Amino acid sequence: MKSSLRLDRRAFLQGLGGVAMALPVLDAMGAEVTDQAPRRFCAIYTANGMSLPKTEHELPEWSWFPTKEKDGEFVFGASTQPLEPFRKKLSFMGGLYHPSGPKSDPHTCSDMWLTGAPLYNPKPGTYNTVGLDQGVAANTKQFCRRPSLVLSIDAGSGYLSRTGTISYGFDGRPIPAENNPRRVFDRLVRGDHTSLKSEHDVLVRRIKLVDAVAESAKALDKQLGKSDRERMDQYLTSLNEVESQLVASEKWIDIPLKKQDYSHLNLDVTNEGEPAEFYRNMFDLIALAFDADITRTVTFMLNREDGMGISDTFPIKLGLAKTHHNLSHATDKEGQLNFAKYDLFLSNQIAHFLQRMDGYKDRSGSVLDNSIVMFGSGASTTHNSHNLPTLIAGGANMGLKHGQYWKSPAGVETQMSNVYLSILRSMGIEKESFSDSTSTLSGSIFGKV
Repeated sequence: MKSSLRLDRRAFLQGLGGVAMALPVLDAMGAEVTDQAPRRFCAIYTANGMSLPKTEHELPEWSWFPTKEKDGEFVFGASTQPLEPFRKKLSFMGGLYHPSGPKSDPHTCSDMWLTGAPLYNPKPGTYNTVGLDQGVAANTKQFCRRPSLVLSIDAGSGYLSRTGTISYGFDGRPIPAENNPRRVFDRLVRGDHTSLKSEHDVLVRRIKLVDAVAESAKALDKQLGKSDRERMDQYLTSLNEVESQLVASEKWIDIPLKKQDYSHLNLDVTNEGEPAEFYRNMFDLIALAFDADITRTVTFMLNREDGMGISDTFPIKLGLAKTHHNLSHATDKEGQLNFAKYDLFLSNQIAHFLQRMDGYKDRSGSVLDNSIVMFGSGASTTHNSHNLPTLIAGGANMGLKHGQYWKSPAGVETQMSNVYLSILRSMGIEKESFSDSTSTLSGSIFGKV
């Protein structure tokens, strides 16, 4: 009779190349570990802000932020009405900003949305800093197949101040995004299960190659000057990350995925087709990835700033006459109404995503209850870097208390990074600070910070 194996939750495996990798959560670690529900984070970004009509527009019911209360609760506006079924699972956050925002080129607001970095005055040799999503991924990647999933409408990384991604690594460099549903699906669920053996062999060869390159680079590093050593250090850091991801892939390759229903997916949709169909399939892929615990960190950039990319034409496809960027600059009543109607379109997509997430069940609660979803923009209206539109959903099992329209105290703005620190703490990631944070948000929707 075999003796019962008991593993410490901090157990490590020594991978090829001498890389120590934390084990995934295994039953042998005990119920106190395996019964813990995954903690996930998803950031969803839309460019150009939201419609916040002025008094003279006479459209208060179309404001993205709530403008009315009834029986002590906020009233959803016309552009956010589709989110009403999730009232007890979401909250609006007002009065938030990045202190570096007003000092920077307004077109860089997507670049700094998850970082809060001083892009107007970066440190020599750098541009940005690590984003919230990658800060989360660094603490969750040992539990899942993929450290993070980076998606956007246009894919790639774009270029300075017109990026096509909202995700930035620890070196401050943009992480390229993916936008092809079929490629995303194949990477997530390894659709060709017959190729596992050959995939395993390829991974082993790649790990050995990266290890050999790293050893050569270390030898070269000793012969270089100070500035070259700094560059080599960045290179070695990136190599270590590549090797870690390869070893992680090798570790998970023989562990079967959770059985799921993929029949609702249309993997042939593209960003050139019907906007809602593209967005909903991408959101369905995110929900499936969370449900199967393939990753615990996702970013999705729905639109790019300054009229860049194909999504700028989506309002026209929806019959709204002008492009998204042009609508965001509207100063007349009709223009603001059409801008708000595009916000309504986005709210329908977010509602679909929340419904999917709430429909998938974890050991404790729904996938939404164990995920923090943040939806927002890096500007309020027309490149305004104050009062950033922010909606946070989910996280009930992480202490979040919803059904609120939380606003920064009158006359005071609250640093967005304080929200980010609160998210980290809610997820059990005990950081002292994040970016330019000064504290967590006590007395807010975050109940355990």
